[in-house]
Amino acid sequence: MTTSTRPHDYAGGPYPGAPAAHTSTGVAAARATDLSKVYGQGETQVVALDRITVEFRRAEFTAIMGPSGSGKSTLMHCMAGLDAISSGSARIGETELTGLKDKKLTQLRRDRVGFIFQAFNLLPTLSALENITLPMDIAGRKPDKAWLDRVIQTVGLADRLKHRPNQLSGGQQQRVAVARALASQPEIIFGDEPTGNLDSRAGAEVLGFLRNSVRELGQTVVMVTHDPVAAAYADRVVFLADGRIVDDMAGPTADSVLERMKSFDAKARRS
Repeated sequence: MTTSTRPHDYAGGPYPGAPAAHTSTGVAAARATDLSKVYGQGETQVVALDRITVEFRRAEFTAIMGPSGSGKSTLMHCMAGLDAISSGSARIGETELTGLKDKKLTQLRRDRVGFIFQAFNLLPTLSALENITLPMDIAGRKPDKAWLDRVIQTVGLADRLKHRPNQLSGGQQQRVAVARALASQPEIIFGDEPTGNLDSRAGAEVLGFLRNSVRELGQTVVMVTHDPVAAAYADRVVFLADGRIVDDMAGPTADSVLERMKSFDAKARRS
C-alpha cells in the first residue's frame, strides 16, 4: 500500500453476495455542542476540551487525530458517556447524555454504543463466538442470527469461532473485539487506538474490516489514532490541538494527513 492513495478494502474484498455499499446519510449519530472538559481547579486547572462543536455522521468512518495531550481520547470518552463533561452538550442520536443517571448511561452504552480499545479484553475461557455474544448474553438479549452471520463474514472469522483467545493471533483477537462491538447493532462504535498493539499487517487487516463494516453494514465508526496510515482508512479526519478542533479533512490519504500534522507541529514550535 502506498501512502499517496487511499487504502482499499481488505485483501479479500467484500464477501460474496455483499449488499451495495452504504453511503453516509448526513444525519448525526453523535454530536457535541460547546463541549468543555476541565480537570482540577485554580492553579492546577487543566482545560482538556475547550468548547468543541462537532458531528459524527451515520454510516461514516471518522478518525480523530492530534498530538499527545490534544484531547483526542478525552473527546471520545465524553462523547461515549464514559466521562462526565464540564459544560456544553453531548448527544448520541437525540439522547442528551448530560444529566443522565449512572443506570441510564450504563444502559445506553450497553445497547447503543460499541467500543474497541487497544487491549482486546477477551475472556480467555470463552471461544471467539462466546466472546462476541457475551455482552448480549449479559443483557439477556438474543443475537440477531442473520446480522451476526453478516458480521462474522465481514470480519473474516467464520473458521475461528470455536477457537479460544490463546489460539488466535493478535490481529484475530482484535477482529473478535471488532465483531463483539458490531454484534449488538450499535448506533455508533468508538475505537481508541484499536490497532495500537498490532503489527502493521494485522493493523491493516483490522482497519480494513472496520472500513468494510461502514461500507457493507452501514456502521458508524469514530476512531482515535496517532497514525496517518490508519487515518487514511477513514472518510474524514478531525484534527485536535490544545483541546480545540483545528481542522477537518475529507477523503484523507496518509500523505495528506501527515503533511497536515507536520504543519500543526511547525505552528506549535513557532508559538
